[in-house]
Amino acid sequence: MPLTMNREVFITCAVTGSGGTQDASPHVPRSPQAIAESAIDAAKAGAAVVHCHVRDPETGAPSRDPALYREVTERIRDADIDVVLNLTAGMGGDMMFDGTEAMNRMSQRSDMAGAAERVQHVVDCRPEICTLDCGTMNFAEADYVMVNTPGMLRDMAQRMTDAGVRIEIEALDTGHLWFAKKLVEEGIIPAPVLVQLCMGVPWGAPDDLDTLMAMVNNVPADWHWSAFALGRHEMPYVAASVLAGGNVRVGLEDNLYLEKGVLATNAQLVERAVTIIESMGAKVIGPEAVRKRLQLDKRAPL
Repeated sequence: MPLTMNREVFITCAVTGSGGTQDASPHVPRSPQAIAESAIDAAKAGAAVVHCHVRDPETGAPSRDPALYREVTERIRDADIDVVLNLTAGMGGDMMFDGTEAMNRMSQRSDMAGAAERVQHVVDCRPEICTLDCGTMNFAEADYVMVNTPGMLRDMAQRMTDAGVRIEIEALDTGHLWFAKKLVEEGIIPAPVLVQLCMGVPWGAPDDLDTLMAMVNNVPADWHWSAFALGRHEMPYVAASVLAGGNVRVGLEDNLYLEKGVLATNAQLVERAVTIIESMGAKVIGPEAVRKRLQLDKRAPL
């Protein structure tokens, strides 16, 4: 299949994530103020979209506290630069066990919540975009299962749609795309459809180019898509995604380094992505162009 390069590319910066990276780099933001400031810096560097998780300000551990999301949201919206706000809804489905002989009960380390609780911050903060991880998957980190049953995904997606928030489908494997198509067919996820291809997340789709193109070839032609890879492949995937016709995601959620041994900030990762994209002869577009493309409405929190 011939490649059709994307000539007008938007960059998403994944600002902090929910992985255990808070002590691996001083640049991983923890507090709502630090997360918002890092997101704003990324926007100034060229990111049209900022994808935000929140963390406990003291420990850096991932959090689902709606008050933290509200503070991040308000700080970003009050900034002197425009950016599209994208909040995660991936928390609340972390099932863990206390060893292989205790599989009849969840560990107390699990974080399992109902659909209403998992999307409460989305309904309250009303971001332009929020994410939906479209499948259940084993994760290498902490040896847990990310649980997203079909019923849970239908419920969460309907609540997101009812709140007027554009869903960004998170596809970590080909089966996730298969189910996402079903949600679109059922009318639960309305057009225009946006999907993020998440490559190299253990144990989902590996980040080789054959698998990327298998994912790309399963994205319907009228959907909008981005792709990213973890770690040292983050920047090569900037070029690969653009070349394959997609948009770009970078940020400290996915990679901590600008180059070997050099810890990065979110703004530096965005700046490097801008350089790659423009060197390929493509244009980096801003938040207003993204809003027009994805039919987004910028709104105040409830």
